[in-house]
Formats: sequence, structure tokens, C-alpha cells
Amino acid sequence: MTGPAPAVELLRRRIASAGDGRPGGSRVVVAIDGPSGSGKSTFADALVRGCPAPVDLVRLDDVYPGWHGLERGAQLAAHGLVEPWLHGRAGRAASWDWAHSQPGAARPVRPGRALVVEGCGAFDAVARIGGRPRRGAAAAVLRVWVEASDAVRKRAALDRDAGGFDPWWDVWDAQWRRYAARTRARSAADLVVRTSFRPSATLARGDAAGTTVEA
Repeated sequence: MTGPAPAVELLRRRIASAGDGRPGGSRVVVAIDGPSGSGKSTFADALVRGCPAPVDLVRLDDVYPGWHGLERGAQLAAHGLVEPWLHGRAGRAASWDWAHSQPGAARPVRPGRALVVEGCGAFDAVARIGGRPRRGAAAAVLRVWVEASDAVRKRAALDRDAGGFDPWWDVWDAQWRRYAARTRARSAADLVVRTSFRPSATLARGDAAGTTVEA
């Protein structure tokens, strides 16, 4: 298809079907998880651009407390952001100052908009939200798993960060594999997107080529 990637279009329809038509009436959370370099960030950008209503996007890359903090970042998002948000209160998205290796200023995220949480460990951040989305639900969660082959995603991740990721790849990937094995996160996905080459470029263009969707 032309325009948005098929996966993004499918997800938009699911978000619409989970709503009840009242402003702020139905709260929808989209968690976008998967290994580094698979195209999660670009998928999230395409989704936010295509949604007709405003969406709050929180990237876990901004939350992780350093290179050893994958699972801790997901916990911070769960307790500080998602749980208050689910109860109709403003959540706070923690931040990390990567340049100085210290916490940064938290960002308030108010209820009333759809919330997208993107990054490795995103499914853990929304783990307390149960069930599949349904019309009129107090809160609905859509879990999207974006993946690519190890070779494709490593090349994409290292190219993207211009050398900053290189010395930390093994450390981060080991954390990722532990998380994926512990949680069996992929099996919880409502939608699986597999990119077969240059995932960021593929999703940014909105091409169907190179993208496989399982719903």
C-alpha cells in the first residue's frame, strides 16, 4: 500500500476502535517494544504523526538510568508515569542526562490523550494493564513488537548513534536478552512487525516492502 506502513495504519484503526468517542473518555496506551535497532522509534514517530488527535510520546531512551538501566527504566516508567496516568492523575516521565551520567528533570504527562511508550522494556512498563482493548474500556493497551534480524538491527543501531553505542552494545544486548527471556515479551504482543532491511528508512517512507505484519 502507499502512504503509511500497513502496520501503522492497522494500529490507528485499533486505537480508534478502542475509543468511545468522548474527549478524554477512553484512555489508550500503546507500548512499542523490541530489540535495539529494529525500528521502534521510527514506528512510534509514524504513529504519532498519523493520529488525528494529540498523542503523548515517551521514549524509554530518555528514561533509562545509564547503560545498565534497561529494566530499571521500565520500572521507573511503570510507577512514575503509567500508574498515575491510569488513575486519571498526571504522571511524570523520568529523564537521564546521558552527557553527565545523572538524573535529569522529570517531564509531566497529563491524562486525557493517548499515551505511547516506546523502547526496550516497554511491555514491562505497562504490565499492570490487563486485557485486550475493547470499546468503552477505562483503559486499553496495545502492545506492538518490532523486530529485525540481529545483523540488520545491530548495523542500524550503531549507525544511528555515530559510535556512541559501539562500546556498550554487548552490555545492552545482554540486558535485552535477559529481559526478553524473563518476560517472554514477544508472546504478549497484539501486533508483531518484522523489518527485513533498514527498518528506519522503510517505516519512514511508509513502504510495504521489507515489513511483515502479524496481528
